[in-house]
Amino acid sequence: MSFEAWDVELHGHRMVYRVAGDGPPVVLIHGMVNNSRHWRSVALALAERYTVIAPDLIGHGDSESPRVDYSLGGHATRIRDLLASLGVDRASMIGHSYGGGVAMQFFWQFPQRTDRLMLVSAGGLGPEVSPMLRSAALPGASALLWAVAHPRVVEALTGAGTVGRQVSRALRPLSGPGPRQAFLQTLRSVIDVRGQRVSARDRLYLLSHAPTPTQIVWGGRDHTIPVAHGEFAHQAVPHSRFDVLPKAAHFPHLEDPDGLARVLGEFLEETEPTPVEDADWGDVIAEKAPRSRVGA
Repeated sequence: MSFEAWDVELHGHRMVYRVAGDGPPVVLIHGMVNNSRHWRSVALALAERYTVIAPDLIGHGDSESPRVDYSLGGHATRIRDLLASLGVDRASMIGHSYGGGVAMQFFWQFPQRTDRLMLVSAGGLGPEVSPMLRSAALPGASALLWAVAHPRVVEALTGAGTVGRQVSRALRPLSGPGPRQAFLQTLRSVIDVRGQRVSARDRLYLLSHAPTPTQIVWGGRDHTIPVAHGEFAHQAVPHSRFDVLPKAAHFPHLEDPDGLARVLGEFLEETEPTPVEDADWGDVIAEKAPRSRVGA
């Protein structure tokens, strides 16, 4: 089965996406310095029952890196427009790391288009994050990235054992000035020197009161974003399913793709698509947003 790349011009900018399979639509959203190719093993496993759509977020992979909005909301809106261009009204959203934040933002903005929400080692569920990412938010990080992402440095790291290969995989997409600036804009929109500064914790109550099926998956050896964030989210959303993959660290789709595909596939099979209709969204918010007259 193929995992073919296509492109579309959205709002004047080239966006690349990959598609496999046939069936109900499932969207795979990658994290920072990742791209749709990294989902290949998981995508092909899910494609036996589903139409899998994996975009390269603007500024990542083979998509363009223009001067545009790199916020979570900007990425979520472009995914909405990509799906609309493909004639897809609703889909199950699966997001990894930063892509988990995009998937949650997609749900906040377009609950009527979200069949299920599935978060894999997701960002935005607590302040803690690895020192390396906090350092990349510092002033002057652009010059440092230019130095360490130089092609000769990346090639040298590739042959420096497992850790070297992991570092080179992360740095390789940042060798060009456009992707490097896109990465920094994306990173700084959610992370500063103190950690993750954009948090979904104040809105998890929406998921707890919405019928949308929710799954949280984490790598048991994740040192980039702690598994405690997933545990917190699971407690805040009582109807959610929580899976830990002990063999994986922060990249379950690369470190344990079979295990990740298994738990995602089980959740898709065991739940029914349940988007929140526009007419019901106000009721979901009102559960924790009582109104009172000012000055009363």
